[in-house]
Amino acid sequence: MKRQFFLAVLAVALVHASALAQSTQGGSDAPGQPPAERQLRVRVSEKVSQRLLIKRVQPQYPEFALAERIQGEVVLKALIGKDGEVKELTLVSGSPVLAPAALKAVKQWKYKPYLLNGEPVNVETQITVAFQLFTH
Repeated sequence: MKRQFFLAVLAVALVHASALAQSTQGGSDAPGQPPAERQLRVRVSEKVSQRLLIKRVQPQYPEFALAERIQGEVVLKALIGKDGEVKELTLVSGSPVLAPAALKAVKQWKYKPYLLNGEPVNVETQITVAFQLFTH
């Protein structure tokens, strides 16, 4: 019974994570401008992008993950726009139970624009969100 419940929650989490990832792709470009994926983008390391982070929203630990003591890292591929907003997110790896919370939080992050030759450019980077249970 517990296993069936876990599998059902896992299936819902996968669908939710997929829907969240899809909702952050495209659609945010102004009319008449090329889509973000065709504009100039620079790939930077996770360390470089962390230094540009100005607003970080902590993910809410999923109740099921707490109850089942699920922890680990969720790795995301992100496209950060010239304005510092997260434009696209793609799940690279991590628990499907934790992924929706990571996607929801990272969508709200804000970055300082990355400048190339004095001009802001789109940035592609990797983001790792850690979910860790603490024991007393």
